[in-house]
Amino acid sequence: MQFSRFPRVRLANLPTCLEEMPNLSKVLGGPRLFVKRDDSTGLGFGGNKVRKLEFLMAEALAKKADTVITTGGVQSNHARQTAAAAAKLNLKSILVLGGEEPKLYKGNLLLDTILGAEVRFVQTSNSEETDRIAYEIASQIEGDGGIPYVIPTGGSVPTGCLGYAAAALEIVTQIKEKGIQIDYAVVANGSSGTQAGLTLGFKALHSGIKVIGISVSRPKQELKRRILQLGNQTAEKLGIDTALDEEDVVVYDEYIGQGYAIPTTECIEAIKLLSRTEGLFLDPVYTGKAMAGLIDLIRKGVLRKGENVLFMHTGGTPALFAKEEIFQ
Repeated sequence: MQFSRFPRVRLANLPTCLEEMPNLSKVLGGPRLFVKRDDSTGLGFGGNKVRKLEFLMAEALAKKADTVITTGGVQSNHARQTAAAAAKLNLKSILVLGGEEPKLYKGNLLLDTILGAEVRFVQTSNSEETDRIAYEIASQIEGDGGIPYVIPTGGSVPTGCLGYAAAALEIVTQIKEKGIQIDYAVVANGSSGTQAGLTLGFKALHSGIKVIGISVSRPKQELKRRILQLGNQTAEKLGIDTALDEEDVVVYDEYIGQGYAIPTTECIEAIKLLSRTEGLFLDPVYTGKAMAGLIDLIRKGVLRKGENVLFMHTGGTPALFAKEEIFQ
């Protein structure tokens, strides 16, 4: 896979650390556990979206954009990281956030405003609808003589997926240097771009690593279709002959609970367990549910002793400060 031919602006502190979690492994009594610290990418409190934004923002700059528009929920990690990238690159950012405006801004939303983003609240939780509104705003900006660049929800488009195809190469390089083999990589799945990029990258590199996605909001069949589509579009963009098929895509949707951004009891317990064994914080929307899924898969014997499992820490910890009541 050749990434050098694509425009890229360096925003992340890479490579991020790949560390073992011996205490958690001992407590759970299953496979040997590792963590990929993409919560430590640096920009704007870090997180996985910075990898995608390196390619997306480079494309925006190549198109001479002066305004970047993206969408998400009220506590969107992607929106916060996009606002940070825009600030660093001297671009205006507009965030179209689905949900009601709170009386008190906390967590990611507070950071959005500190970063100088223009926040627009819309009364919908449907990502297709918020994306539609984003493109309407872009048309208005064009009419006023501006040059907008729209990033759909989560940056989950082929250009963004390049970031996690490249991350797969980074991970394979690191495990070779450490002399270990990873059997599974577990990642939270919201808009599918991270899982699609990783799955494609690992397959193209013949790594033998199987990616397990833990849905935080959507039915697994919907996500599987999305991963296949995004992964194969990204392969086409890269000009490689690797193709994803249904056997490559694994998603569990049993850990969603009552819905997106509504923490489950198991999510809360997973956040506490990791913090008290490894000193690492997860978030209550994505990584908390993903870790809850990983723990359950170990207890059910899906992930077994003798295997090596990598947990993708995709960040999101500012959302803890919007959900403080769940830990009281």
